Amino acid sequence: MRNLIKISLVVLTTILLTNCNRSTSGKSKLTGLAFNDPNNGNFIRGNSFEGQKPPLGMVAVEGGSFTMGQVQDDVMFDWNTTPKKMHIRSFFMDETEVTNSEYFLYVQYMKQVFPPSEEKYKHVYSSVLPDTLVWRKSLGNTDILSDNYLRHPAYADYPVVGVSWLQANQYCKWRTDAVNLQTLIAKGHLKNIFKNDSIRNHFDTDVFLADSDKLFDGDTTVYKRGVGRTARGANKGSFQGRKITQADGILTQKFRLPTEAEWEFAAKANIENREYNNVRGRKKYAWNGKYSREKNKRFRGDQLANFKQGQGEYSGLSGWSSDGSDIPIRVKSYPPNGFGLYDMSGNVAEWVADVYRPIIDNEANDFNYFRGNIFTKKMINEEGKVVIAGVSEGAEVEYDTLPNGKIIPKQIPGSVKYIPITKDDTTLRRNFSVSDNTDITDGDLNSSRFYEDDEDEFASKPSMYNSPKRPTRETDENGREVLVNDSKKRTTLISNRTRVYKGGSWSDREYWLDPAQRRYLPEYMATNYIGFRCVTDKVGPMTYKKRKARGVRR
Repeated sequence: MRNLIKISLVVLTTILLTNCNRSTSGKSKLTGLAFNDPNNGNFIRGNSFEGQKPPLGMVAVEGGSFTMGQVQDDVMFDWNTTPKKMHIRSFFMDETEVTNSEYFLYVQYMKQVFPPSEEKYKHVYSSVLPDTLVWRKSLGNTDILSDNYLRHPAYADYPVVGVSWLQANQYCKWRTDAVNLQTLIAKGHLKNIFKNDSIRNHFDTDVFLADSDKLFDGDTTVYKRGVGRTARGANKGSFQGRKITQADGILTQKFRLPTEAEWEFAAKANIENREYNNVRGRKKYAWNGKYSREKNKRFRGDQLANFKQGQGEYSGLSGWSSDGSDIPIRVKSYPPNGFGLYDMSGNVAEWVADVYRPIIDNEANDFNYFRGNIFTKKMINEEGKVVIAGVSEGAEVEYDTLPNGKIIPKQIPGSVKYIPITKDDTTLRRNFSVSDNTDITDGDLNSSRFYEDDEDEFASKPSMYNSPKRPTRETDENGREVLVNDSKKRTTLISNRTRVYKGGSWSDREYWLDPAQRRYLPEYMATNYIGFRCVTDKVGPMTYKKRKARGVRR
């Protein structure tokens, strides 16, 4: 009887507490004003956030501290991988590189939305196509790969190559929009534009949040249901609820390329050799061990990555392949590292977001380090509305001619235009002072020997990194416009358009499998050994998991 009374009291207390929480959860705890009530101001408060699920194809990487840089011998004497202690925030990362089939989906989508047969779109579709000619060699019989590697189903699950840093970056932007579009359709906020044959109407997340009436060629019947309650007295057939905002937590965080620090942290996966709060030993590869071959009895002797093992040795002897492939191999062909990430050493190298500089300055910042920030803001017209490229009056799509002659759009038609922040936006700020921070403390005025000059004088002085300048457009004797390359003597390829790529590839020797190694290439160039994968940020706590004494020796 006593137990029954106790149980009844517990149940009654739980019900009372639940009712109390329900009665106050829709109101401000400090003012009493109602949240999400269209009849009382409709002040926005997102629902409770119990955790962020990994996006499709991604795994969670819990952040923490690690030693970034070279921890083995520097046989190349580059002195660009000096060890630095860094802290990385938690994030989500693709478990594999982006494959041919996934990138080809992007190519098909862009072709349907921006058909190259239309004059205004002719440079949009061509700007996303991978360079399939990267497989050609002057003294090699490799045309079969140029013709088949991207589109043939035999290579569907192989990592995409021939993609420049600029193209990889644009893919990440498109992926954000594609995931958000699919989410909004699945939740019933948008009509299925694919079913309604409206794929030509480009979806852009920034436009959706800023001015959704400009989407879908102004067809407001596509977006008819938001979130929350509809105001009393609303007309039948009018918009239901209120429009979705970032505060509702429905839209995904932006996909992007990983920073160099994030990529290296994820590749090293020090959770494999952690004991409590200490890291034991050093990791030369993405896996835990000093050698590139499997040591477990069942697969002993098998290579753990796809890389070049010597001059003319890409796969081993006929009938006994050491690594299984002489070019990139199907993703997930080798075991993952401690975070569940595949091919962080070998197969293809990968683009990261950073602008290359020989020195990583952790004294300037040791928290989520990244070089390459260009701070911008939305362009606002005289009416106070955001400017949309190719849609707003006078907002034409701008194009850029790359040093290799390719023409790319600076912004995709139907996307929000951004402009650099101004001095007014940085007044009395201590955390940043300019829009373009790519050469901050390493190539800018304050880091040069001309630091006492003003900005105008500094622009005419020799650059710290004497790299080739962009080609100029000139008119030849026949009246044709031609690109003229920089003919002056230059001493380096390092510039503000030079990007880092990490990891070894199928055509690299074992030395480059070390996640700490770093190389660089101009952002507009592509090769047959560089691919990429995406990341997205984790919001809220670093982790929802309990701490574990991983790897404790008993």
